[in-house]
Amino acid sequence: MERTFEKLGLPYPKPSAYALELARKYGYLPYMIERYMHIFGSKEELIEFLETVEKGLPRYIRCNTLAIKNCLDLAERLREVDIIVKPVPWLPNAFRIENNSSAAGRLGSTLEYLLGYYYIQGLGSMAVSIALDPKPGEAVADLAAAPGGKTTHIAQLMNNDGIILSVEKNPVRAMSLSANIQRMRVKIAAVLVKDILELPIKEKFDKVLLDAPCTGEGLLPIKKERKTSKDLGDIARMHELQVKLLEKSLQFVKPEGVLVYSTCSIAPEENEFVIDKVLSSRSDVELEKITGIMVGSPGLTEFMGYRLRDGLTNCLRLYPHKNGSEGFFMCRLRRRGK
Repeated sequence: MERTFEKLGLPYPKPSAYALELARKYGYLPYMIERYMHIFGSKEELIEFLETVEKGLPRYIRCNTLAIKNCLDLAERLREVDIIVKPVPWLPNAFRIENNSSAAGRLGSTLEYLLGYYYIQGLGSMAVSIALDPKPGEAVADLAAAPGGKTTHIAQLMNNDGIILSVEKNPVRAMSLSANIQRMRVKIAAVLVKDILELPIKEKFDKVLLDAPCTGEGLLPIKKERKTSKDLGDIARMHELQVKLLEKSLQFVKPEGVLVYSTCSIAPEENEFVIDKVLSSRSDVELEKITGIMVGSPGLTEFMGYRLRDGLTNCLRLYPHKNGSEGFFMCRLRRRGK
């Protein structure tokens, strides 16, 4: 496995005795625990992270103001069917399900859900659209769009004014994307079934979102099987794909336009190393600080002794033990030029 990642120059050490002990206790592959020790920097925070993963996360919904203008009305309607919600202070229109154990199984079958009043969505997934900050009247591309959480959120932030190109290469997933666009009353999105690596560059966009495919290492509180389902070779192969996707996606951005790169992974190899690799060969792209999200940790500038560019602190990491979110990474890039 180690040889697969030699091109990054990462000196993956053998897991320490402490990492092996925690791997046995919590059911992880040892290499994951060793990496987390380098990500978090303290044994105390590592244990806090692992314990939070074990407990799992509450469910969240996003109130859709394209369908219901007052989100407090939605909260009252849900209370009447015994679904108790509470606003998330740092994320507009986001609600936490307070009685998760009794309500979670019914979230996708209420009348309010069918009417498009809300979307079942994690906090990290919602935060990405806030980081993109789309404006009414803009042209936006969502380049890995299914099942539609971010496309429909972007349309909501644009107040259904502008245009969204939603790209999805999987025809089955594209059907879910189209269904959610319709259910959430989005009028400005067009779905294109295409691999973005094969997509001809005919148009440029004000804003581009690349929520890249990843190993899902941020979904551990939701998908416990991820503790043992991927090895370093999987991460290395995903890194190579993500670099290609980001390089291609930047070509769709207008001069002075913005691209947000995100993953539901906490792996530096899929996040900061991807950004650093792509920017190392470009002088027309700069990292911007993400505004509008008042929580989160800065991107990493060092991992296992490997030094990355200082500007990566402008990127944002969300963690379950700190933010009540699935693990998420997002970075905002502005393309310079005329």
